[in-house]
Amino acid sequence: MSQESKGRVVRVASGQGFWGDWLEAPRRQVEGGQVDYLMLDYLAEVTMSIVQKQKERDPRMGYARDFVGAMESVFPAVAERGVKVIANAGGVNPTACADAVLEAASKHGVRGKIRIGVVTGDDILHRLDELMAAGHELRNMDTDEPLSTIRDRVLSANAYIGSAPIVEALQKGANVVVTGRSTDTALTMAPLRHEFGWAADDWDKLASGIVAGHILECGAQSSGGNCLYDWRNIPDLANVGYPIAEANADGSFVITKHAGTGGRVNVPSVTEQLVYEMGDPNSYITPDVVADFTSIRLQADGENRVRVHGITGGAPTPFLKVSIAYRSGYKAVGTLVYGWPDAMEKAELADRVLRERLDRLGLKFDQVLSEFVGATSTHGSLAGDGRSAPEVQYRIGVRGGDKAAVERFAREIVPLVLNGPPSVTGFAGGRPKVEEIVAYWPALLDKRAVSTSVAIVE
Repeated sequence: MSQESKGRVVRVASGQGFWGDWLEAPRRQVEGGQVDYLMLDYLAEVTMSIVQKQKERDPRMGYARDFVGAMESVFPAVAERGVKVIANAGGVNPTACADAVLEAASKHGVRGKIRIGVVTGDDILHRLDELMAAGHELRNMDTDEPLSTIRDRVLSANAYIGSAPIVEALQKGANVVVTGRSTDTALTMAPLRHEFGWAADDWDKLASGIVAGHILECGAQSSGGNCLYDWRNIPDLANVGYPIAEANADGSFVITKHAGTGGRVNVPSVTEQLVYEMGDPNSYITPDVVADFTSIRLQADGENRVRVHGITGGAPTPFLKVSIAYRSGYKAVGTLVYGWPDAMEKAELADRVLRERLDRLGLKFDQVLSEFVGATSTHGSLAGDGRSAPEVQYRIGVRGGDKAAVERFAREIVPLVLNGPPSVTGFAGGRPKVEEIVAYWPALLDKRAVSTSVAIVE
């Protein structure tokens, strides 16, 4: 590590926590103050199946289309000020995503100033049969069933790749990096690893990068959004500032946000994000490193500033996690609202009536689920019996492999408006929509079976 690197601070700003997050956030992050990198996280497990369906309909699709608009809002910062963008918006078609960004760059007159590193190799859908024939069973991590039991229904299959190909793209001069299914944390860790020259086996520093990425990956969730601690007093959420990691070469960093923005960064807000989707606190597993979250030390460092340090890590496992989505039947969910007096009793009667009618029709489902929203749906029996609720939303859903049965269920709810309990409303939407269920199949795959590649396009 050079002496220059030791004294430098690298600022990575979070501008997106999921596909559908605040459209204004990327622009606000690059315009609100100094940042070196903008990290945009678009992919959840279900997102991969959505983009795969889009690609099946149109081979030019298959990526998070909002990313193009986000890039248009930050082109001046990238082209003129040197801010770099790291995003997993590529979905199942990173190349098409990059093409769309370059087309937008042409329209804005900055085409020659945008160099995109396109990372591929995570999509293994076309390789599943080859991998299974080679002995990779891709067993479900929850049920231990082999993938062969649902192979004919698979929609998408993507391995979670780590930071190495993103670092490679940056080393090749990319100022925008587009990946498919990378880990969320790699989007932050990669630029730190690139800037500070951290070695591939410097486990403590790599673990620090992963922790920084985990704090940033959910957008404003670490800077006041969706924060339970003292939530009534979080200021100006309408103007919430997204988090920024100010990182040092030794692995320590400060979480903050731009001055003049709303929300709040403090030890409780950062702590809440740290325990979100954490799993085993001693062993937070990523492709690059296994981080020990029990080693994390948080310290107030001034207003809206939290210093994070002391992080340790160890060698990664020999596996990559694989996110597989598959078709799993059909579902429909319908709702009716019952008002005072005796709202809960009316909703319960509606449930009994509807279930009896479904039984008389001989309809069979894999699952029938009833909830009484406003009374017991969130906390169940801990909420009491719900008898005092002034209004209750009766919500019932079914799922099963017989689409015709699910469609018939969808026709049985609205009649309750006139032939069921009184004081009913909330039916303006009509019959519930029958939708295909896309289920999640988590599996492990030997790292040696996956290879990534990086192409620079401009």
